[in-house]
Amino acid sequence: QVQLVESGGGVVQAGGSLRLSCAASKTFLTIIRMGWYRQTPGKMRELVATHDYRDEVELADSVKGRFTVSGDRAKNTVFLQMNSLEPEDTGAYYCYARSWNDEYWGQGTQVTVSS
Repeated sequence: QVQLVESGGGVVQAGGSLRLSCAASKTFLTIIRMGWYRQTPGKMRELVATHDYRDEVELADSVKGRFTVSGDRAKNTVFLQMNSLEPEDTGAYYCYARSWNDEYWGQGTQVTVSS
């Protein structure tokens, strides 16, 4: 069983920064895409940012220019640098990973942005 270990959530004031990290427990697994989704109460989980094995990046429109996603394929890790945070960025952030045959989710880390 592959586990995704997340870290870096917390409470920050609007305009501040946070960096989220996620590592897959099995480095020999071929991960083709890793990234982050977020969910707020009453809303569906939405894509924030992903990074794939071709170094292609996908970012939600709401975070472009503020968030940066990067990954280390050799270590099956992914990072989300969040700058200029807004109260609307508050939510539970879930790490996501996809191999050729399966997909995996982390347990989530809370990000709270106060105004």
